[in-house]
Amino acid sequence: MLLAEPSSNSQQQRERTVEHMFEKYKAPALFLAKNAVLTSFASGRATSVVVDGGGGSTTVAPVHDGYVLQKAVATSPIGGEFLTDCLMKSLESKGIMIKPRYSFRRKEIRPGEFQTVDLEFPNTTESYKLFSQRVIASDIKECVCRAPDTPYDESAYSNIPMTSYELPDGQTVEIGADRFKIPDVLFNPSLVQSIPGMESFAEIAPSVRGLPQMVIESINKCDVDIRRELFNSILLAGGTASMQQLKERLEKDLLEESPQAARVKVLASGNATERRFSVWIGGSILASLGSFQQMWFSKSEYEEHGASYIQRKCP
Repeated sequence: MLLAEPSSNSQQQRERTVEHMFEKYKAPALFLAKNAVLTSFASGRATSVVVDGGGGSTTVAPVHDGYVLQKAVATSPIGGEFLTDCLMKSLESKGIMIKPRYSFRRKEIRPGEFQTVDLEFPNTTESYKLFSQRVIASDIKECVCRAPDTPYDESAYSNIPMTSYELPDGQTVEIGADRFKIPDVLFNPSLVQSIPGMESFAEIAPSVRGLPQMVIESINKCDVDIRRELFNSILLAGGTASMQQLKERLEKDLLEESPQAARVKVLASGNATERRFSVWIGGSILASLGSFQQMWFSKSEYEEHGASYIQRKCP
């Protein structure tokens, strides 16, 4: 059993995983690999900085020769779901209500012309309604949002052309500046304060850093000899990192803030599916290597040394 784990996993969590796998699921052998390492392997590198933008958080982890440099890992609570929330709140403030899929039925009255009939749903909870609205908002975000080329500025983007998106119930929403504003939260978290309804985030906003700052801080915590190599291979992974123009914008911001001698190169697989599942692909590459077969943490070793031995077998 090869398991992928986040770089932030604690020793207790790893030992519990080991106990579960051997005691409950009777696995003959186990290996725990870090997400960032597997992403790095998926692109054929042993050394890189992995920027993993997922649903719940964004993690920047430097990998050197197949090991995560733990002290230099940076995380931020801004992920894809947070951006979806920002978009929903922003639409709500403009008076656009997203109807969940289950709350209506569309009837074709004439060819190509539909009528929406509201359905009564007595037994659905508030949280299910929110979940269903999020699914739709998430799709809007994936379709129309793109990272702006320069930091978002209210006046510059006020007369930007609108993009229309048809909601499942047939109403069309026009989305203008928000297409650029929402993704820019990744680069400049203080923008959140200007989104109505996101005030709850305001307390932690000052401590959250933007993507370029996280990457530079992370690389600066690494050994001076490998920094050049790290600047030269910054990998994007995860669903949020597949946002249009995100790669170009990150590269541009890093070029401005990095030392002169560094050659900055941001790499991302052209295939969005590959970006989303890069950890999985890296896992399948690792597990099929001949040299990997002697690295397993076996059941007999577990019985001899106990769960804490996982720290030695899988650093």
